[in-house]
Amino acid sequence: MKSLGNIRRSFAPWNDPSAKPYISFENVTKRFGDFTAVNNLSLVIFEREFFALLGASGCGKSTLLRMLAGFEEPTSGRILLDGQDLRGIPPYKRPVNMMFQSYALFPHMTVESNIAFGLKQEGMPKADIDKRVAEMLKLVKLEPFAKRKPHQLSGGQRQRVALARSVAKRPKVLLLDEPLGALDKKLREETQFELMDLQQSLGLTFVVVTHDQEEAMTMADRIAILDKGQVMQVATPAEVYEAPASRFVAGFVGNVNLFEGKVATREGATARIEDGKGTSILADNAGEAAVGSAVTFAIRPEKIKVSSREPAGTPNALAGEIYDIAYLGDMTVYHVKLDAGPVVRASTVNSARATDDPLSWNDRAWISFLPDAGVVLTR
Repeated sequence: MKSLGNIRRSFAPWNDPSAKPYISFENVTKRFGDFTAVNNLSLVIFEREFFALLGASGCGKSTLLRMLAGFEEPTSGRILLDGQDLRGIPPYKRPVNMMFQSYALFPHMTVESNIAFGLKQEGMPKADIDKRVAEMLKLVKLEPFAKRKPHQLSGGQRQRVALARSVAKRPKVLLLDEPLGALDKKLREETQFELMDLQQSLGLTFVVVTHDQEEAMTMADRIAILDKGQVMQVATPAEVYEAPASRFVAGFVGNVNLFEGKVATREGATARIEDGKGTSILADNAGEAAVGSAVTFAIRPEKIKVSSREPAGTPNALAGEIYDIAYLGDMTVYHVKLDAGPVVRASTVNSARATDDPLSWNDRAWISFLPDAGVVLTR
């Protein structure tokens, strides 16, 4: 059985027609004066899903999160949580909690007091508070730091305190607004996996807002790509990467090469795409593209092989010249200027310490790829 990319877990209620969405945005629009932040958007999220809202600044992702939290009300449309319309329900009465990038910890309180704050506000008995705080400290591995104050902690530790405080009240949904933005790269990568493990162990629904593609791809079960207040695609990380719905999604997520052309011939799902300048590509994943229609062939750099000799028996082989090379340790990135004009990016994993086909600047080279290595886009 083949699938697009590796599957992290079997959890996939969106593939079950009988599954009931836990969170629903129904034709939601949000305007701020003359500016439309969210434009007639519909979206569903399932219980226990780790869902990511991904997009550039100003795309509407944080506005969606704030409307779900109750800090903003939709101009039109409605938001449902477990079947309940949230309009008019104040933030403190919603079964959600929000964790901000700044963490917003109380500097004069200890770690355990920060975690206990919301529980005390709700009037929970002290014995129950102490038990819950102990559980949270163990969960985020901060038991030795219970008596410390925020300024005595590292950035990663403060992030964990904020997370523990957010989940201590056992919200149905945890909202995370750029939660790892203040961490350095290595710590951010470690914390991504910690968040995934925490979400699954708690069984909560997580909705995270991020502009970091790698962060969304690592953590989320599904990703919604947003642009100008609209959803461009909702899919698993592998589907977004391997089967983007449009040029925008293909270009926004990861690196990609885009070949413009027209469908010259079509046989079943396979199409021959030509650009009129000498580039001809055989593509298996042609979708609904009709003969004569203008299309874009999208292919990721790692799907392209670079060699100094013309490959034999390969349906897609194009000649060019090495334009740039970047050695990154685990991989080498080549920019190849094709004879037909375009510059193509290709990346090769350095699985061995040495190569028997070394290439340098200005060398003649060939790129090649299989017919099923890319996807044909019609929009």
